[in-house]
Amino acid sequence: MLEELEFDAQTLMATHPPVWRSPNKLVAFEIASPAGAVHEGRLHYSRWAAAEPPDVCNPTAATRLLEGRDDVYDYRQALPGAVEWHVNFADPYLFVAYGTGLFAQDEMQVVEHPILGAMKEALEAGGHDARTVEGRHPTPILIMGAERRCAVSTAPNAAVGGPAGPYGNRLAAAPKEVVRQAVRPIVPATVTNLLAIAAPSGGYGEYEEHEIGGILRTAYTGFSAARQLAGARVAIHTGFWGCGAFGGNRRLMAMLQLVAAQMAEIDLLVFHAFDAAGMRELAGATETLASRFGNGEMPTSDFIAATRDFGLRWGTSDGN
Repeated sequence: MLEELEFDAQTLMATHPPVWRSPNKLVAFEIASPAGAVHEGRLHYSRWAAAEPPDVCNPTAATRLLEGRDDVYDYRQALPGAVEWHVNFADPYLFVAYGTGLFAQDEMQVVEHPILGAMKEALEAGGHDARTVEGRHPTPILIMGAERRCAVSTAPNAAVGGPAGPYGNRLAAAPKEVVRQAVRPIVPATVTNLLAIAAPSGGYGEYEEHEIGGILRTAYTGFSAARQLAGARVAIHTGFWGCGAFGGNRRLMAMLQLVAAQMAEIDLLVFHAFDAAGMRELAGATETLASRFGNGEMPTSDFIAATRDFGLRWGTSDGN
């Protein structure tokens, strides 16, 4: 572990309140945390050094860890008695755009868990190196105990002038009434554990072996840290990590997260695939793992080389 910090939530919000440069995010914050709101609990922050995956993996066994859902995060518990984590599709600089008009998965999590914005401000004020990547090495950040104080719907709402839904770059231009209609306060607040890992970006053409290995290493490092911190059964919620603004390949990113979960001894990987099209991509990933690698263990290096030979290609950024 590179760094470990504890924060009292109420003190943190009072001394380092989030800085909302987006007027519409301020609207959401005022609904989630009105004047006089009490922020409960303590946050545990940790930043982890890169870890090397095991020498062997079992792609077929990885498919048995999966629960696929055609939805987005709803933060409900999936495995009774387990410590559950939700992957934050991070930038290399933790929560770098949280206060801006951008509103993709990373920024949405901070709006719904506003204590994360306060923690970001405190980390910067204290000179802490809150990066999820250092050089070419993953340095995942894990946060336990963040209150989720509101839920934001990005579904279209033509009734209040929001036919496209306030996701991504559309949030900044949305009328304030659209934002108010989209935000539902959660009372009492629930508590979330977050795992912030940054996927690679800027690739082109077919994935190279070093890119596949790097993605697998990043996911394994984060998943392994989550298991070490939990001290109990572990469920991880994720989705098409790195497949929006970073332009990753959906099938590949699902495959590599599943194998990383198997190597990290995760008990359940809940994959939120968003819709029917996403579920088809997820099914393609699991079918590839189950049918193309045989049964039992294989060298991790052979798995990476074989995956490269599938010729999976980078996509393009969705602009959010």
